[in-house]
Amino acid sequence: MSPLDSIRKYHPELTELRRDLHAHPELGMGEHRTAEIVAQKLESFGVEVHRGVGRTGVVGVLRGRPGNRAIGLRADMDALPIEEANDVPYRSRTSGVMHACGHDGHTTMLLGAAKYLAETRNFDGTVHFIFQPGEEGCGGALAMLEDGLFQRFPCDAIYGMHNRPGMPVGEYAISEGPAMAGGAFFDITVTGKGAHGAHPDAGMDPVIAACHIATAAQTIVARNLNPADPAVISITKIGGGDAYNVIPETATMSGTARFFSRKVGEQIEEGMKRVVAGVAAGLGCTAEIDWRLIFAPTVNAADATDAYVAAASELVGEGKVTRGKPPSMGSEDFSFMMEQVPGAYILVGNGEGAMPHNPRYMFNDEAIPFGAALYARIVERGLKAG
Repeated sequence: MSPLDSIRKYHPELTELRRDLHAHPELGMGEHRTAEIVAQKLESFGVEVHRGVGRTGVVGVLRGRPGNRAIGLRADMDALPIEEANDVPYRSRTSGVMHACGHDGHTTMLLGAAKYLAETRNFDGTVHFIFQPGEEGCGGALAMLEDGLFQRFPCDAIYGMHNRPGMPVGEYAISEGPAMAGGAFFDITVTGKGAHGAHPDAGMDPVIAACHIATAAQTIVARNLNPADPAVISITKIGGGDAYNVIPETATMSGTARFFSRKVGEQIEEGMKRVVAGVAAGLGCTAEIDWRLIFAPTVNAADATDAYVAAASELVGEGKVTRGKPPSMGSEDFSFMMEQVPGAYILVGNGEGAMPHNPRYMFNDEAIPFGAALYARIVERGLKAG
């Protein structure tokens, strides 16, 4: 029997679990209730459980028949600081926090795979179920890595997935090589000399300097990078001053940069530092930039991509598996794990509905068996007796 058919038998149970997680969302690195539910579920399946990996992360260890290889399966657990707009019985009960990206669904799918694999144990070797905290820019992947994730739970390959609204339930999409962009956040402080708004000649205006920095920053992509290297620099926040008639001492700016290789990210960082300091100096001000790498580029290994495509095709047929999906400028911190262990990251159809990070987004419970079964099948194929 296919893992998909087997896991469908627990669909009602998994749906109830997903909706409970949805009703009780927790922000990154504070997923205490979620982590304990995950740990208790794994223990009830007969899986060895390790709590507190990377603060609130959980790792389950399941051994099948004797074998030397190990596969890691990863899901994220955290929610977002968004007020939910959905009117459903299981809407968020926590004001200003909701599962607006589907991590409640991802957690549930991995638990479904764990239940199935613990029952069947149709594999040789070891599976590590990695439930990661703090994916939404909170450093959860790095926290688990710094806590010795792959030294304590060695893996030969790792696999992750994300739901995709707009793609039919029962379909998958993946691309070999760069799949999602790396991402950095930055904060810029411009310092000038305050003055009366009627007498700008008496001061050095940091607001004007900030405006010119925002414009000049776009030349880094347009004129400093190879045109074949896609990249984005977005100034998303700017502020300065408290009164209509006062030129302030300082102005602040924040934003993000996206790129598909570490090298390009470093080029953008160097360019930003040069532009920020140079433009500010040219206008009589000084400026400092705080640049922080939040996400590495997500790069799918060739062998792991092939394995995912083959496993998905077995479940739903080749016609429902898209290979060669265009890379996304969105980011995913599973990428840091994939820099240490080769792996792949696939999209799972979520049907029609709002996109992630929207107050009306909702994970589609009909997608649960397709995610859980793919996790399970990739283990059965990857840890098959040679």
